[in-house]
Amino acid sequence: MKLDRDSQYIRAIGLKRDQIPSFNQFPFKLPVIEHFEDIQLHPNVTYIIGENGMGKSTLLEAIAIALGFNPEGGSLNFRFSSYDSHSDLDQYLRVIKGVDRAQDSFFFRAETFYNVATNIEDMDKEPFGGGKVIYSFGGKSLHEQSHGESFFAAFTERFRGNGLYILDEPEAALSPLRQLSLLARINELINQGSQFIISTHSPIIMAYPDAKIIQLSQEGMSELQLEETDHYSIMKQFFDNRDRLLRHLFE
Repeated sequence: MKLDRDSQYIRAIGLKRDQIPSFNQFPFKLPVIEHFEDIQLHPNVTYIIGENGMGKSTLLEAIAIALGFNPEGGSLNFRFSSYDSHSDLDQYLRVIKGVDRAQDSFFFRAETFYNVATNIEDMDKEPFGGGKVIYSFGGKSLHEQSHGESFFAAFTERFRGNGLYILDEPEAALSPLRQLSLLARINELINQGSQFIISTHSPIIMAYPDAKIIQLSQEGMSELQLEETDHYSIMKQFFDNRDRLLRHLFE
């Protein structure tokens, strides 16, 4: 059953602007923070999109850390660090939770999913009671699969429903067909009471119906329809008149 405004797990994200020491230092000088507006999250899917450098991944990372996730990803039980590079933005966010609590949760970060896979193997060398962690990802080593296959093992095997899932650029290793398959999986999980917050560059991934799309730019945040996004416009221009666009690029 889909979540609604009364049952969604995370309602909104705010910024403790008066506590920020300086907007001239990272991460506070990022456009997403300089022009931050409170984000009212959709009960099912909220997309955070924008050009490189706008602060999408930094914001998603901070939301995840503020909720108790490991900066490099995984479930709330993952506690490892390959390289401590996260910002302290989480300390300046205000996360407004709903009354209901998710029964499952996962922070999926394409950039560091390899580290999650390695940590799973490390934990399974000496499992502490119960089955091995890899069993919840389908039982096959994530390192023995292609990048895209290991991503999909998380989406199809590890994500169980009734969950809060934060995904940072999940399309990174997925073919267009696999991206469509991910959309189908997202729909299954939404119908099982899940909520998603997703950062993506893919117009396919951001095509879920009745979702909220927030585009970040140098000017601030804008809530848009898919067809109004820069990502969609550029791809449409390319496929509608590829030769003309390529001539312009190559001149």
